[in-house]
Amino acid sequence: MKIVLQRVAHASVTVDGQVIGSIGQGFLVLLGVCDTDTEAIADKMVDKLCKLRIFQDDQGKTNLSLADVGGELLVVSQFTLYADCKKGNRPSFVKAGAPDMANRLYEYVVEKCKGYVSRVEHGEFGADMKVELLNDGPFTLVLDSEEICR
Repeated sequence: MKIVLQRVAHASVTVDGQVIGSIGQGFLVLLGVCDTDTEAIADKMVDKLCKLRIFQDDQGKTNLSLADVGGELLVVSQFTLYADCKKGNRPSFVKAGAPDMANRLYEYVVEKCKGYVSRVEHGEFGADMKVELLNDGPFTLVLDSEEICR
């Protein structure tokens, strides 16, 4: 499982001209799933994601979590995080999870996140989505289950 997390002032996702998810301060989460991912891996990744302390405290140090600041989450499926660009100029996506399994884990992650923060919005799996955000910082992190779940 791979996550690209961006700390945002606000973010939204649009499908067919309609905003289907939008948040204020929090994290925009781009989530990629591979065939070897499991609910146990998802649990560890969600716990890490939601407990990260990357909001500033009164001293200006990144010491506060989503819960500490009342932050929100926007979770968007992103199979392209598993693109293999080693050969040629056209990426291969064979490492991305099969759609049915990836969608199930994507929905699982969205539900697990609701146990950590009060507002969790999401995109539409498999849809052509337009994502807008105002990156706060900018502050962007990459979380990879191969590193976090060793």
